[in-house]
Amino acid sequence: MTTPPLAEGGLHALVQQCAAEVKLRAPGFQPAVAVILGSGLGGFADTLTDQVVIPYAELPHFPRSSVPGHAGRLVLGQLNGQSVMAMQGRVHFYEGYAPWQVAFPARVLCSFKPKVLVVTNAAGGINLDFKVGDLMAISDHLNLSGWNPLVGPNDEQLGPRFPDMSHAYEPLLLALLQSCAKHEGIPLRHGVYAQLSGPSYETPAEIRMLRTVGADAVGMSTVPEVIVASHMGVPVAGVSCITNLAAGIGSHPLSHEEVSQTANLVKDVFLRLLGRFIVEAAKHG
Repeated sequence: MTTPPLAEGGLHALVQQCAAEVKLRAPGFQPAVAVILGSGLGGFADTLTDQVVIPYAELPHFPRSSVPGHAGRLVLGQLNGQSVMAMQGRVHFYEGYAPWQVAFPARVLCSFKPKVLVVTNAAGGINLDFKVGDLMAISDHLNLSGWNPLVGPNDEQLGPRFPDMSHAYEPLLLALLQSCAKHEGIPLRHGVYAQLSGPSYETPAEIRMLRTVGADAVGMSTVPEVIVASHMGVPVAGVSCITNLAAGIGSHPLSHEEVSQTANLVKDVFLRLLGRFIVEAAKHG
């Protein structure tokens, strides 16, 4: 695992260079909310109006997604009068990126100082009360990936050496998510998200272990983004779409196709919840 380059100002300089390109494409744009959209959930970005679309490949130092269902575009736009910056897809450690690179896009978003960073993902359901298609507000996480994006020299311009993670998912935003779900008539689970490195799915024994230690859902993303957001002082809200039952619970082999299909089936419900939450969070953040 390589650490961030120290030349030319280190990681902070790389973040600023990338942010400068975004500002060049959208002068004066200041997002009230930033959103990272997971597998099969990128359709939310298409609902934004007055769009400025920037492919990741056109942003300096920005890693490119290679996973189906991740469009690899940064979309800036408006949602009911609120400015939103949305990532259509993310990168993962299993794609071969170093930890700091995996979290780099979240750092760029957080450099704009949004009122909230919303992280979303497709996840496997571990909690036996969950069913496919459920939405889960993330109340906390377990970093079981074996790595952390803050490893290496700390850049004090970005945040402290030892950031507090006591409220990695802001409790007030969690309550707002629940309120928005109730208003929309959408059942919303609460639970703990566990990240493993992937890309293989977990074994039934690993799922039993995860349930024992308190995980309700499992995936291969999200946690590094939340860590760097906490490092940079940006409040976080998280939503998982339960796209499959984890190994040993369901009766058929797991596949990425199933994940994408389920995410597409619940797209309308997800868009309603996320749309209302973003507007309310922007007003009250």
